[in-house]
Amino acid sequence: MSNTNTDVETTRLFLPKSFPYREIIFIAAAGLCFSTLISPPIALIMGLIVAQYIGHPFIHLNHKATHLLLQLSVVGLGFGMNVGNAFKAGKEGFIFTVISIITTLAAGLFLGKILKIDKKTAYLISSGTAICGGSAIAAISPVIKAEEKQISVALGTIFILNSVALFLFPFIGGMLHLSQTQFGLWCALAIHDTSSVVGAASKYGNTALEVATTVKLARALWILPVAIISSFVFKNKHSKLKIPYFILFFIVAMFINTYFPILRLINHIITNISKSGLTLTLFLIGSGLSKQVLLSVGIKPLLQGLILWLMISVFTLAIILQFN
Repeated sequence: MSNTNTDVETTRLFLPKSFPYREIIFIAAAGLCFSTLISPPIALIMGLIVAQYIGHPFIHLNHKATHLLLQLSVVGLGFGMNVGNAFKAGKEGFIFTVISIITTLAAGLFLGKILKIDKKTAYLISSGTAICGGSAIAAISPVIKAEEKQISVALGTIFILNSVALFLFPFIGGMLHLSQTQFGLWCALAIHDTSSVVGAASKYGNTALEVATTVKLARALWILPVAIISSFVFKNKHSKLKIPYFILFFIVAMFINTYFPILRLINHIITNISKSGLTLTLFLIGSGLSKQVLLSVGIKPLLQGLILWLMISVFTLAIILQFN
């Protein structure tokens, strides 16, 4: 028996059998992450520690909770952004977005064949890398009628790489002396999931956060055309598409903040709560990455995801440094 198991058994000797120690520790950690005392990267680490040593007591609710909390938090961030600045950032990132999405999808399918990965799994990993991580996988998986195992492997791959990006990108940005605009654009184009994009960008600065969030959500709109094309590629023309309506609410929030200055004080409070919500989201993502989930990914899918991620990261960074 391992030392960890021995410690757990020792603890139980001093507690009633019905004592909900896992639930109490988990809720306390989540509450701490929602406060302003914990940064997004630390929240992710706390979630990973909880997953490995304590376990997620509400794992059956984790996916829905993470999905809903992320969407609400992103909409809340809109209350701190200006329409003019957001439009400019989205316009600058448009060409980069189109090129990177097409290139990543093509390269992902090619790598999938070389590594002999199941076609649907390879396509989901490619879509998650090309567009917006877990959201893209969740939207496209029913369109191509992916199985639970294929979805789990794809999500596991994306979330593992997201965790690395959250720490690595701010470090590289500082080493290269990237401006906040450059860094925000790079995050939006090269980090998979919106939660990690916002987490990395918020650590770099407010301008980086505004650029990253706007470009990333503009990128997320590509879920729709990619999902439609996917239905033809996999010959599932009658599959139901999941439309990311929360992006429309994000735009409405930006308009309110820009054209109703009387509400700025309230908007500031909403924005701060939303940042805390995103930190909590990263904790929940980390707490869902148990040892079983990590082991289920496998070497080949992880290798495919890693190569794609390195490719798009280096490619977009080179272009940003060249033209910005």
